[in-house]
Amino acid sequence: MEDKGRYIYTVSQLTSSVKIVLEDSFQNIFVEGEISNFDRPASGHLYFTLKDDKSELKCVFFKSSNEKVKFEIKDGMQVLCGGRISIYEKRGVYQLYVTKLEPKGVGALQLAFEQLKERLFKEGLFDEAHKKKIPLIPERIGIVTSTTGAAIRDILHVLDKRFSNVEVIINPVKVQGEGAREEIAAAIDEFNRLSNIDVMIVGRGGGSLEDLWAFNEEIVARAIYNSKIPVISAVGHEIDWTISDFVADMRAPTPSVAAEIVIAKKSELADRLDELTKKITGFPVNIVKEYEQRLDEIETGISLRFRHYMQLKEENFKLLSEKIGILSPLGILDRGYSISFKLPDRKIIKNSKDVKKGDLIETRVSKGSFTSRLE
Repeated sequence: MEDKGRYIYTVSQLTSSVKIVLEDSFQNIFVEGEISNFDRPASGHLYFTLKDDKSELKCVFFKSSNEKVKFEIKDGMQVLCGGRISIYEKRGVYQLYVTKLEPKGVGALQLAFEQLKERLFKEGLFDEAHKKKIPLIPERIGIVTSTTGAAIRDILHVLDKRFSNVEVIINPVKVQGEGAREEIAAAIDEFNRLSNIDVMIVGRGGGSLEDLWAFNEEIVARAIYNSKIPVISAVGHEIDWTISDFVADMRAPTPSVAAEIVIAKKSELADRLDELTKKITGFPVNIVKEYEQRLDEIETGISLRFRHYMQLKEENFKLLSEKIGILSPLGILDRGYSISFKLPDRKIIKNSKDVKKGDLIETRVSKGSFTSRLE
């Protein structure tokens, strides 16, 4: 609108014009700063302020873009935001429309890994008390992995060498990319519903952090934790660690090692069986020999106790004999006394009135006896 040579803008006109200039000038930019005033309404869009020590910038991160972010966004986080500058015309506020967001100083996936690991650890999903024992000789093994990767070939090769007649059930899944986490979790749940295996191997071959990411997803971790069937996690190479490894009942550094863990070599089992057979066979013999030795010890003990008992009895007998000898009439005779009997009835003469002139008397002394007639 012109007025006396001047062009006058309405607020809307000015705002639209500035918006065009800003959008043309700042189409694809990156801005570094600290997140503050973070807000996540029910719509799923994210609103926050990006600031440094001198200025602030309003930011909008629409749901269609922020769903790809793996880590948890928080106030105070230093980030790098990519997007475009435009104006929210209703309020005349310029803001950054974010299409990418990365943590500053650490990779986005690594940060997401650490955040989820810390949260699940606090919930107790890694506790040793919850881990189940792996059966020694499973009759049927379940495998959750891709049928086109190297992992399944390695596992089957090892199982065939170690114990060729073990039964294997494969539940094929995607192990990376869109939908992989859902398929892996669903396969674990399906094995549990069917309850037709004794142990489960869940994993894949090696790859980058992005390739292995399905095994760092919370839905997979909780499926493993809730499994009633023991789970061996076998993801990537020895240096690779995933959330699945921490939650599983046992972690194998590679799929091949998982196959070695899940079942012993047939030859090793045969050797062990021979060893146990020898122990069982020799067991009764050893018991008999042990009891024979024990009987010998008991017999020796009884003999010693009996001899000691007889010695004590013999000594007691001697003492009693001596006492009896002292108190007996014969003992009195040994001390110079004699006993006289009236014949023929051999009554002991205790009183002089018991005899008369002409009676025959037998007198017993210590050494023999003699007969006399009373005059």
